[in-house]
Amino acid sequence: MLKQGGLISVVCFCLVCNAASSAEIDVRGIVDIRASHTDSIDSYVHGGYGKFSASNGNQLSLAQLGLDLSVRLDNGFSAHGVVNGFSDSEETEVGFTEAFIKYKSLPNENGYRWQNKFGIFYPNISYENEATAWSSRYTLNSSAINTWLAEEVRLLGNEISLTRLGKFNDAPYDLNFSATAFKSNDPVGALLSWHGWTISQRQTLWNEKRTLPNFEALRPGNPLETQAKQSDPFTEIDKRLGFHGRGAISFHQQGELSLGYYHNNAQPYKVIDGQYAWKTRFIHAGLKWKLAADFTVVAQYLKGDTLMQNPDRFDMVNNDYHSAFVLLSKKINTYRASVRLEEFSVIDNDSTQGDDNNEYGKSATFNVSKRLSRQLFISTEYLWVKSRRAARAYVDEPVKLTEQQLQLAARYYF
Repeated sequence: MLKQGGLISVVCFCLVCNAASSAEIDVRGIVDIRASHTDSIDSYVHGGYGKFSASNGNQLSLAQLGLDLSVRLDNGFSAHGVVNGFSDSEETEVGFTEAFIKYKSLPNENGYRWQNKFGIFYPNISYENEATAWSSRYTLNSSAINTWLAEEVRLLGNEISLTRLGKFNDAPYDLNFSATAFKSNDPVGALLSWHGWTISQRQTLWNEKRTLPNFEALRPGNPLETQAKQSDPFTEIDKRLGFHGRGAISFHQQGELSLGYYHNNAQPYKVIDGQYAWKTRFIHAGLKWKLAADFTVVAQYLKGDTLMQNPDRFDMVNNDYHSAFVLLSKKINTYRASVRLEEFSVIDNDSTQGDDNNEYGKSATFNVSKRLSRQLFISTEYLWVKSRRAARAYVDEPVKLTEQQLQLAARYYF
């Protein structure tokens, strides 16, 4: 059953489609089938502390079945809906990940153009996940930053952006500024705090809840026993609007730099049906740049904090967190080779017993993809993660852990 935000966006989407007698309809999709060998522990997706979407062992899975439908009218309006599905030996899920209406104006005589977007959508942060249905063209698994965005950060709101086009002003760059007011993202921070940073391709569906690890503080008689055993990241608890702002400069045919700030403006002592509001905020910076000899570099940095209190306004979870990565990719005829190095951490600042969220880790990803046709790609990827997470001791897993994953994928874009 769709939440209110999902229902609103679907209704709007259908209205625009119904009015689209002279519309341009674009249907795109991705089918991503993978065979993987994982050296790890139970997956974070199923309530474990493993860093991957797959648990230990061998697995054949439908990693992503994505459909991206857009309807564009000749008056600047368009409607967009993205559906994603995932299936493996432990679960099968399908649902909306984005659904929104957009209006883009024509540039005026000074080269200024504005855009308005309303519905459910990702904040404009990722420089990796720019392909169909929020997939990545560089690697099979996203970075820790973008895995977290895919899991916990989604906006139900309205985004207004203004672009100054350089070609109207004899400048080699465009400037873009955007501001978003949103709701229904109050529990963001819970999953990052309680299972830590993760690295996978998995996107949380709009109506999907995620299972929390069975750590000590959640058990009966402990400080967090009233917390629901599943987190519902896209829910509204305190009826307050959050904010996301971003600025970017794009150099023609070269690349882009951006800087932004997210704040969900939640009241951290509010709770409904075991779902707590978390006051979560972060800054983010990104770079995507084309180098000589068909090299591309992508880098992102994210740093923030999150706070959850009990109804008496006593700090229960108070964490700082950060993550950063650098990715280098090169095209060689029909091949693309990519290497990504990253670092991540969570610093626990509270004194809640049985809830130690401290974490530090590094990872390296190596991917080689070959284009067999315009639509079909074969990829192999090796991923290595070394981390130290105190909470793994609560379930008798090693605090220091090295995890590895080898994947072979066939990805078909249509």
